[in-house]
Amino acid sequence: MLIIAGAGTGKTRTLVHRVAWLIGSGVLPEHITLLTFTRRAASQMLTRASTLLDGRCQRVRGGTFHAFCLTVLKEHAHRIGFRNGFTILDASDAADVIDIVRSTHATSKQGKRFPKKRALIQIASSMRNRGRSLSETLESGWPQFLEYEEMISAVIDGYRVYKRQQGLMDYDDLLGMTLELFDTHPDILQQVATLCRHVLVDEYQDTNQAQARLVEAFASVHGNVTVVGDDAQSIYRFRGAEPKNIFAFPSRWPGTQVVKLEHNYRSTQSVLDLANTILEQAHRRYEKRLFTERGKGDLPVLIPTPDDRFESRFVSQMVLQFREQGIALNQMAVLFRNGNASYDLEVELNKRGIPFVKYGGLKLSEAAHIKDILAHLRVLENPRDVVAWNRVLQLLEGIGPKTAGRIVEHVRGHLAEQTSEDGTVGSTWSLSDMPVSASYRDALVRLFATFEQMRKPDQTMSQQLETLYTYYLPVLTSAYTDDWTKREPDLEHLAAVAARFADRSSLLDALALDPIERTVAEVEEQQPDEPPLVLSTIHSAKGLEFKVVFLIQALEGVLPSAYSVGSTDALDEELRLLYVAVTRAKDHLFISYPMIQFRRQEGQYFTKPSRFLADIPGRILEPGTLVESSEAVGPDSMLPPPDTPSSPDALPF
Repeated sequence: MLIIAGAGTGKTRTLVHRVAWLIGSGVLPEHITLLTFTRRAASQMLTRASTLLDGRCQRVRGGTFHAFCLTVLKEHAHRIGFRNGFTILDASDAADVIDIVRSTHATSKQGKRFPKKRALIQIASSMRNRGRSLSETLESGWPQFLEYEEMISAVIDGYRVYKRQQGLMDYDDLLGMTLELFDTHPDILQQVATLCRHVLVDEYQDTNQAQARLVEAFASVHGNVTVVGDDAQSIYRFRGAEPKNIFAFPSRWPGTQVVKLEHNYRSTQSVLDLANTILEQAHRRYEKRLFTERGKGDLPVLIPTPDDRFESRFVSQMVLQFREQGIALNQMAVLFRNGNASYDLEVELNKRGIPFVKYGGLKLSEAAHIKDILAHLRVLENPRDVVAWNRVLQLLEGIGPKTAGRIVEHVRGHLAEQTSEDGTVGSTWSLSDMPVSASYRDALVRLFATFEQMRKPDQTMSQQLETLYTYYLPVLTSAYTDDWTKREPDLEHLAAVAARFADRSSLLDALALDPIERTVAEVEEQQPDEPPLVLSTIHSAKGLEFKVVFLIQALEGVLPSAYSVGSTDALDEELRLLYVAVTRAKDHLFISYPMIQFRRQEGQYFTKPSRFLADIPGRILEPGTLVESSEAVGPDSMLPPPDTPSSPDALPF
């Protein structure tokens, strides 16, 4: 049985009732295998099933794929050359082991350019989970390492041999070694599968190739398998999930009964109408239409804003207004495709004293590479900032803590000599009398020349950052070899944020404020311990629900990602991301995008809204406009009562 469970249709409840029904019908609980993606999910399901029936439900063999495979391997691993007392490596231990192997292959000539241990583990895991070759894996995720493909292959092969010799398995091995055991020893497969009279699988759309094969193996004797999932919520291909599994299920299991859950218990019909319309654009899907008994509700609104700053101001103002109407901050969420899309909004929330928590990406001021940039700006703003100096200097090859300390002491002494009575500092960036090693002299010369250029009085913030980025990009590629390509786009977003500040001081002040700690006391005066507003990537918000949802930066090139253009499968996954975002909303949904954005080297440019929203009629996704008002306007003025047609011509903020 394949149960296609649309968003908010109660798939967990369905599985819980099926477990209880099977046991109530006489199936021994030990003969039921419930596979989930988290141990907590399995535990909660069995607890709920026990309340429906009785304590027998707790005897169901439930858990994650990895945990279930571990029980099999603990008994039979000796049949594939492992001691039964093998050790399981956690992520940190696995990285340390591959580093041992790495040290025998990466020579000093490669230096910092060769991938470090954590990148090697990620590459090896991606290969296994996605069933790709090393070349394909590097091209799609780590192109900077393609020149080392042969050497990386040797390290991964050596890692595999080392683990077997030492009796070690990592997380991915639990699946792979179980399949190897079944492939080479059919008698063990028969023994295990005989005990799996009924196999139940949650979130089947998130299974990878190995997990789909394991389901087939576990159910190979009795053929009783029930999987629950939603093809429209398959959004984890980057983790190895294979959407094709849920589409191929009926052909893998002839005679499959397909059951669709379409009654949504979460959202208003207006939100569901938009979700249904979005899903119609998918190239491949199971046909279903979500419906609800909650009523029509307010239409979702599509809001073009003049620029990023207006978008941030609009969202912040609406959050405050809904809060005044009694909707708690944690019942509101701002969703986005990428973690860096919220950077401008974080600054605005800071200004307005709105506490927030962010999931699925670091805050602007927390990412290491952003801290690097800010450290350079802090040194320029305050050359006595020892902490910033140490961070800036230790980014340079050949400079460690001790050397950095000596250079900082020299700079501080130089500052004392050049500071006038009114506190003005003269030219600070001189190497003329500084004892400098030849190994890092050139790097210091470039750093000081960059500072000299940036501190010229006619330099705007955009010009200063352009100068700094030109200097910093080679540093970025050296200091963050493993993932600098993923970090570089954040610099563009910081540049866009910085462009609206008049000077370094105001930018640094805005980013230095901690929105949680600074405002908790103010919020607690009104309502003790109120949880903060939720900022989240769409990926991290899956499974959650909120009364009010704001989806920001709904731009072509962002949602869908520019990297997905040209691939039907990739575009479909981007469309599913939009579907997941929309179906998080219970009552109110706002989708916004800036019409003008800023790029470092191009300046301002016109954007396009997401192609997925372009042809949706106004009766489903209402067009909205912003009217800036000096008067506070509550959300009731913008959002008509539920029983009246929704037709706001403009949204004041």
